[in-house]
Amino acid sequence: MHPTSKKTGLMKIFLFGAVLQVLIYAGPGSSKAWAQSMLKIGLLHEPKTLNVWSASDSWSRKVLSQFYQPLYMREPRNLKPVPWLAQADPVYDPAALSYTVRLRPAKWSDGSELTSEDVAFTGQFIKKFKVPQYISMWEFVKKIETPDKHTVRFFLKEPKAIFLTRTLTTPIVQKKEWAKVNTRFGNAEKPIESLSRYPIDRPVSSGPFVLKEWKLGEYLLLERNSRFFGKGKTIAGKLLGPDIDGIVFKIFASSDAAVLALEKGDIDMFWWGIQQENLEQLQQNQNIQMYTNKRSALYYLGFNFRKKPFNDINFRQAVATLIDKDDIIGTALHGDAFKMHSVVPLGNRFWSYPDVAKYGEGLSREARVRKAYEILSNAGYTWEVPPLDADGNMVEGKRIILPDGSPMRKVTILTPTADYDPQRFATGIMIQNWLKMVGIPAASKPMEFSVLIHRVKERHQFDLFILGYGKLSLDPDYLRSFFHSRNDRPKGWNMSGYKNPDFDRIADESAGVMDVEKRRELIWEMQAIIMRDVPYFPLYNPRLTEAARIDRFMGWVEMLDGIGNIWSFCLIRPN
Repeated sequence: MHPTSKKTGLMKIFLFGAVLQVLIYAGPGSSKAWAQSMLKIGLLHEPKTLNVWSASDSWSRKVLSQFYQPLYMREPRNLKPVPWLAQADPVYDPAALSYTVRLRPAKWSDGSELTSEDVAFTGQFIKKFKVPQYISMWEFVKKIETPDKHTVRFFLKEPKAIFLTRTLTTPIVQKKEWAKVNTRFGNAEKPIESLSRYPIDRPVSSGPFVLKEWKLGEYLLLERNSRFFGKGKTIAGKLLGPDIDGIVFKIFASSDAAVLALEKGDIDMFWWGIQQENLEQLQQNQNIQMYTNKRSALYYLGFNFRKKPFNDINFRQAVATLIDKDDIIGTALHGDAFKMHSVVPLGNRFWSYPDVAKYGEGLSREARVRKAYEILSNAGYTWEVPPLDADGNMVEGKRIILPDGSPMRKVTILTPTADYDPQRFATGIMIQNWLKMVGIPAASKPMEFSVLIHRVKERHQFDLFILGYGKLSLDPDYLRSFFHSRNDRPKGWNMSGYKNPDFDRIADESAGVMDVEKRRELIWEMQAIIMRDVPYFPLYNPRLTEAARIDRFMGWVEMLDGIGNIWSFCLIRPN
């Protein structure tokens, strides 16, 4: 077959597959008799759970954010916390070391009143079960009082800066819904494991929408919550709805299938970044508008400290030196990203430390190989064939030997699949090739995302991995979650297994310092330690480009991390 004919044939097969995926995953009858005022949003994966306490994937959180609401929400312009379920700013009593919060009148979707008892129960529940995602934000709360049904008073064990920025932004759950779980599993041998497996089919909502139907593998249907407390209220200068009848979240097997559905008008928005190869075709559609916003994100290479040679700082620094971020951004991301040197995004200007170690910065490929070879050689690594010959010329390194005399086994770099994230997929291949230049027997291995998370976060069965946090908190206390030694446990946030007593001490101190400037010094010191020890090696922060149709709805709200936010869903209205 002629190469051109073969290429054309493959393209036809690809297009047929994408169309077939749309037909399969668009839900029953893409133009199903859903009301015209139902917003249709494409998701790349199905939520793993609707149990708010075990939801660690972004797809579950996207859906759950429509149900469970916090006391305070960040407004879109300046990203400052504003009262949400609360009706005003918290009142601080320094003598009692307490904060008092008054609640708005609000109801749950089942018609019962949302009261201070629900708020107190939420905090006590987190503390009792030591819920991994939230315990660090609540462990310093000594007690919670409820003087009346609209007043909550929090007493702290000690001053904590993150109380205002993290604790008070925790989603509040209904006491009635979760009290039986508290009774059933509270005294279990492993209560958090029992809790995480508990199925929730119909979350009781205080948000703008409620779950009506979930057809596995196809769609989730959310209807407008007639009891939403924010309807008709002005918060942060915005008159809230929602003014749509609901949201249909449609599940797609690939980005290409979702983009095709967007072009056809089968969905109104794809809640995922648009890849470079799809931009041009979408920009040509006059019914589609592109939105580009910054992200509070971190995409990185992670090391497993629990096994050699990844527990060797010299090995990690040599790998970091070999990685050319400029090349990754130019090749894998087509220039559509920002280079990251610290684990706090540079866009978070107040907290990001600019003077961290910048491995290999400005070096050529040959210079990077020479520097990595120098680091490894000085640390006792040897080769059957070194990457530099006797005359100092670069050659292909072979059979690297660890300092203890054992041969280095195959190093696997786990990445998402090309369908899920072509950028991380391509980055894995690039890093694999760079490591091979110094004789490290590396191989990139793509896998389905949920399997990857299970291997890395739960089983700790990995060498290296490429993952990302697409929506980091603006308060950098997440550094404490990611790298504190106490979080090195199955399903814990310290996935690398990093342990450093000095970092732990500084991280704990940083959470309690009320002086902002002093706290920034500690946060900067934490970043310097992390970039010296390299449990994570930050790679890039992609620009977020999203697409939505403008022929049926208007009113999308742009902010950090894009248009998929609670403000958009409360303000969108039909054309």
